Amino acid sequence: MHAWMNGQLLDDPSGPAIAVNDHGFTVGDGVFEAVKVIEGQPFALTRHLERMARSAAGLGLPKVPEEDVRRGVADVLDAADLPRGRLRITYTGGAAPLGSGRGDEATTLVVAADVLPPWPGPTAVTTVPWPRNERGVLAGLKTTSYAENVIALAYAHERGGSEAIFANLAGNVCEGTGSNVFYVVDGEVRTPTLESGCLAGISRALLLEWYGGREVDEPVAVLEAASEIFLVSTTRDVQPVERCDGRALDAPGPLTREAMAAWAEGEQRGIDP
Repeated sequence: MHAWMNGQLLDDPSGPAIAVNDHGFTVGDGVFEAVKVIEGQPFALTRHLERMARSAAGLGLPKVPEEDVRRGVADVLDAADLPRGRLRITYTGGAAPLGSGRGDEATTLVVAADVLPPWPGPTAVTTVPWPRNERGVLAGLKTTSYAENVIALAYAHERGGSEAIFANLAGNVCEGTGSNVFYVVDGEVRTPTLESGCLAGISRALLLEWYGGREVDEPVAVLEAASEIFLVSTTRDVQPVERCDGRALDAPGPLTREAMAAWAEGEQRGIDP
């Protein structure tokens, strides 16, 4: 792993770096982006930085210093040898009192890079009993407050899944812990709308542009009728689902294969779509 923090590459990325009273560490007062690296270059970085700016604004953090982020990304990738990798860009409120209130210290900006192993083939997913709050203040923001996702993913792992699927308070399909959900009903590819409370995934947006699909909010029970389900994310690309709550599915089904091909073709057209 290679890492850069507040303007400098770290000699030992595994050593101490973040202050113990950093607000991102103490209360999750931060935002982040995970960016795929292809042949040493960040994929769709501009889109990721635009979303990071929206998340920071939604959290009330100071404006993300985009030039500094790009410099950190360049420095880390120059130091690393990553034919296929993952960047993690984290931006927090910085040092603050040990409570919810923010301090007046400078923000913290970290860029880290590591190898991204390819995801295995078709996977299994599990719906979880806890809803996403589509009306919550953090809905749609990519923040470091990930405890809900940690618990949900552990629940899925215990049941043989690699991803957990949330419904929202309305009982509609929402999202995974780190992915957007697409499914096929009556020969039509569908995915939840952003009003569902799901994250505005970069890969989700690109696949809708490159392949299509209808954005619609439907009860989570619709997954029981889906002939195909697939996950979309920065690290998974388009990943077929072969089991949902124990029900076997065609994986990859015909429309999933089309979506996978559209993704591969689109990714080849440029590094910053």
